[in-house]
Amino acid sequence: MKTVFTTGEAAKICKVSQQTIIRCFDSGQLKGFRVPGSRFRRIPRDILYKFMKENGIPTDALESGRRKALIVDDDEELVELIRDALELDSRFEIRVANNGFDAGMMVKEYHPDIIVLDVMLPDINGKEVCHRVRSDSTLDDVKIICISGMVEADKIQELMKAGSNEFMQKPFEVEKLVEHVCRLLDMEPVEAA
Repeated sequence: MKTVFTTGEAAKICKVSQQTIIRCFDSGQLKGFRVPGSRFRRIPRDILYKFMKENGIPTDALESGRRKALIVDDDEELVELIRDALELDSRFEIRVANNGFDAGMMVKEYHPDIIVLDVMLPDINGKEVCHRVRSDSTLDDVKIICISGMVEADKIQELMKAGSNEFMQKPFEVEKLVEHVCRLLDMEPVEAA
């Protein structure tokens, strides 16, 4: 996967002229860097993605149409169930973490579009993971769905305050979870065949 683009590549992805990209770059609207010793401009992937989001440019050309989901849960059977359901929808690329530490490392490196997060992890609670994701401005666009068997309404409110976009009570229908994922990412849910 490319991590840095030329102005020509960025123009193709954004479906605008190369001149438009150069103008945005030179005016500071689109950040990037110049190749040392030359006048060539380069735009890092995450900056181009943010620029496209801010300007209402569809990002599917940049993402090759696939959205990144990170499943964080130590219940292997549930992880498999969620993974299978999301893999049926070929628009997803899926990664899995079994604890909060791995999740934290993966969020930074993988930059998922959505995190399906178990609140009760072996090493850290989901609320703390939410806080950490929300305290990093480069992850502002990441959606989080918290899942748990706990039922206390005040705990659910705390998760929402910590940055969760949604909460689902375990047990739940995996199809419902996929619907929530699609809705949060502004994707049309795929009808089961």
